[in-house]
Amino acid sequence: MLSDQEEAFIIYWAANREKQKRTFRQFLLGIPLALLFVIPITLNFFSGWYKRATMMRDTPDFNPGVLLLALILIVVFVAIFSRKFKWEQNEQRYIELLAKKERLEKSEKK
Repeated sequence: MLSDQEEAFIIYWAANREKQKRTFRQFLLGIPLALLFVIPITLNFFSGWYKRATMMRDTPDFNPGVLLLALILIVVFVAIFSRKFKWEQNEQRYIELLAKKERLEKSEKK
């Protein structure tokens, strides 16, 4: 017998799995986690406590566009990757619970 939580998850995931598979939605939902990576990097770079970063920032060779591009790429990668990973975990759990449910129904019929 499946628990109430397992039954609720099967119903929820059957209804929402396609909606949550969309890359744009995964990106939007993953942005808060990605910002947890980018904000400390930015604060660290501009705080001035690391002298080498300050020296590099003050040179004429420093291009803030490159830093901005790197930060955006980090946000995009972490946001999409983390949500795709979460989607795969939920999909695997869904498949396992369906198999468990089918196995239990077969054993009850015998």
